[in-house]
Amino acid sequence: MARADRFLNALAGKPVDTTPIWIMRQAGRYLPEYRATRAKAGDFLTLCKTPELACEVTLQPIDRLGVDAAILFSDILIPIEKMGVPLAFPEEGPRLQPVRDEAGIAALRVPDADAEMPFVMDAVRLIRRALDGRVPLIGFAGAPFTLLTYVVEGQTGKQFTETKRLLFTAPRAAHALLQKLTDTVVNYLAAQIRAGAQVVQLFDSWVGQLAPDDFRVFAAPYVRTIIERLKPLGAPVIYFANDGGSLLADAAGLGADALGVDWRTPIDEARAKTGDDVTLQGNLDPCLLFAPIPQIEQRAADVLRRGGGKRHIFNLGHGILPPTPPAHAEALVEIVHRIGSELHRIK
Repeated sequence: MARADRFLNALAGKPVDTTPIWIMRQAGRYLPEYRATRAKAGDFLTLCKTPELACEVTLQPIDRLGVDAAILFSDILIPIEKMGVPLAFPEEGPRLQPVRDEAGIAALRVPDADAEMPFVMDAVRLIRRALDGRVPLIGFAGAPFTLLTYVVEGQTGKQFTETKRLLFTAPRAAHALLQKLTDTVVNYLAAQIRAGAQVVQLFDSWVGQLAPDDFRVFAAPYVRTIIERLKPLGAPVIYFANDGGSLLADAAGLGADALGVDWRTPIDEARAKTGDDVTLQGNLDPCLLFAPIPQIEQRAADVLRRGGGKRHIFNLGHGILPPTPPAHAEALVEIVHRIGSELHRIK
């Protein structure tokens, strides 16, 4: 089987020759070549908004690691800036001007993705040409609830006090914001697909802050809407609900082709909650890549065994961390392909 087919086949529940693998944040600070390109860009937002540089860093891990998919280099907050929320990326992390009331929410716009974020679509087109069919390209966006947390908190959340204050004291305003974010994400991902993204992933990084009942009100309906509206475009959708073990049964009913699973829930337990009609993606703890390679192999083999060779894409349970030795990421890919091929032969 061609390397280019593994990932898409696994998403569709078709046979594969080995378990496919890609790594969240695989184009990132752990790679010296990424750090060199970022230095050339000068700052993070310039790197995201310069198609040639975004293409360059997207491609860096493809041949070095041997992963089975590329993921567009960008950031989930790019469309938020275009909605009218000022955005900066100092060293301590993203900073936004918080929006917390009905008037501020009413003033936000749903941007035209092609017209207002052409640099993203140009990067997608450049990457597709440069990949030349070696592996598929994943586009992505933040899911509405996670984007809401950034808009309301003004930064990466901790206790999410302002977010929950909005949800529980001004639900009408919260739903108005979630609807605008949903429309923005649909437009943004549809534009990426038209430009050439073959798969898209919705990152719900902070949805694990919600109790299941609140997930059903403030997150699930909007994710379902995005998936339904994108479905006619034909690109599979992956939904990653970080820290979402208690949400998996509900998430399985939203229509995604695959669900990302973080490291807190073993894959076989996730399968018991989701059933057999969805692909599961995950889920080695990113910090295990600091361990000696034999230990990485032992733990990766356990994830593969739990996955059972059945609709499984290997990934970390969250993004790869900057201190990770690149050789350990390279070893992980080799381990997954080697053990995965044995697993699929046995099957």
